[in-house]
Amino acid sequence: MLVIMQQIKAARALLGWGQYDLAVKSGIAISTIRRIERSNGSLRAHFETIAKIQRAFEAAGVRFSGDPHPGVSLGRKQEKPCD
Repeated sequence: MLVIMQQIKAARALLGWGQYDLAVKSGIAISTIRRIERSNGSLRAHFETIAKIQRAFEAAGVRFSGDPHPGVSLGRKQEKPCD
């Protein structure tokens, strides 16, 4: 399941992240984050770009829900596996 633009904004709000924070944590350029959040309707970005954003949120504990009611919730931060 890929996230929608409203979920990105809601997830940032839950975490108290600005666009810059999301850019740093996802490895995506801030200009790309801004462009994505300005769009209406479906996201206009490469699959991998959205996947990186989603992974950054999930690593911080955000959980995404899908159809029929897309949403976000905050759970536990994911632990990185030990090497």
